[in-house]
This record gives sequence, C-alpha cells and structure tokens, in this order.
Amino acid sequence: MTAEPTNQMQVLLEDEQQMHVFGEKIAHAIGQIHAPLLILLNGDLGAGKTTLSRGILNGLGHRGSVKSPTYTLVEPYDLQIGKVFHFDLYRLIDPEELYDIGFNDYLSEAQLCMVEWPVKGGSLLPKGDISLQINSNGTGRQVILTTQTNLGIQCVNELR
Repeated sequence: MTAEPTNQMQVLLEDEQQMHVFGEKIAHAIGQIHAPLLILLNGDLGAGKTTLSRGILNGLGHRGSVKSPTYTLVEPYDLQIGKVFHFDLYRLIDPEELYDIGFNDYLSEAQLCMVEWPVKGGSLLPKGDISLQINSNGTGRQVILTTQTNLGIQCVNELR
C-alpha cells in the first residue's frame, strides 16, 4: 500500500484585496497544470471563500460578476481553460442531493470545480486535489492549502 501524497502551504492575508490577489495567483498555477482540478474551500461564514473563488475566476479570465452560488448551488463559467463550476453546498440537507444536481456529470466535464462547504457533501464528495481552510487571524485570514493528489502538489509547487 502506498501513502497518499500530502503537502501543505500556509499563507497569511491581511484583507479582502489580498485574498482576491491570492486567488489570482492560484489561477495562474492552475493554468500551468493543464489537467482537471477539484478545489475544496472550507471556512466559517464570511471567511472569504467566495472572495477567493472570485480571484481565481478573475485570474482565469472571467470579467463579469461572481456571486456566491448559495441559492443556485452551482454557477457555471465557460473560460479559456474550459468549463469551470463554482459550487456552494451550504444549503444541502442530505449529501444524496449531489446526485440530484448531477454533481458527477459536472466533475466529468469540468476543467476546474471549486466547492464551498464540501463537508455538506459527506462521503459522496470525492477527495479534492487541493483543500483550502480559511481561518480568521485577527483582522486578516490564514489560508492553509493541503494537497491530496499529485496534481494538487504540482499546483501548490507552482504557487511557491
């Protein structure tokens, strides 16, 4: 049995603008990978998950507004790298609802899926390439990136 690749990176960000810029840096790293990625975004309400997602989407070339998909569950984006789906599972009551929205179909056609509140997907949500934990740190935020696949490791290495 081989061990799963694991790698971690921590970043301290002072404000919303730095969160957005960090998202743009993640987008640049994603652009270097050229493979489908699943990013899981964890953190309390108001931690900055959507701000980080907005930075990633803007960094990938999206120029319109980016809203939290809390009520729609998913927002699709057709970008130069391919299809990108931004999920917010906060309103899921049962992980089985992932089947109802066709989550696996989204995964199979996406170049990037970003999932806020992945804990709501339970064991039905696959392991992400990168899991981000956003914690309050005074007036700023601490972002901990944990890679869970070789693609995730490649992406974080591009960030360094």
